[in-house]
Amino acid sequence: MQKMYTKQEYLKYVEEKSPKSKVLRNVTRAFVIGGLICIVGQFISNLIISKGVKPEDAAGLTSLIMIFFGAFFTGLNVYDELGRFAGAGSIVPITGFANSIVSPAMEYKREGFVVGVGARMFIIAGPVIVYGISASVFAGILYFLLK
Repeated sequence: MQKMYTKQEYLKYVEEKSPKSKVLRNVTRAFVIGGLICIVGQFISNLIISKGVKPEDAAGLTSLIMIFFGAFFTGLNVYDELGRFAGAGSIVPITGFANSIVSPAMEYKREGFVVGVGARMFIIAGPVIVYGISASVFAGILYFLLK
């Protein structure tokens, strides 16, 4: 027969059995890895600008290169390991966005290109894209009305 717990006893039991969170370690890893990803992006941007490309054009090229790196390393299963180690530090930069599109595409490729890859590729990033576009349209309309 199972013992019946009161609410307080159950909460105490859960707290005893739950693994302790290592917040300082996790925050430090996220900060360092996220910062390193951003440093790589800044290095690429500076390199492109040093070749004579205008800064506004260099920003687009840098984004494109960083998205490629995120997708490429996801394909090699390196980015997933980085994500396990760094947590949010790997998903906040633009490379994390690439990872959120490529990972489901790789996972569902067995179901075919249309039903698997095409339908499921945006399963994680889709809401971000929809709300990002919606927010930008709303901000544009608001800007137009207030100007």
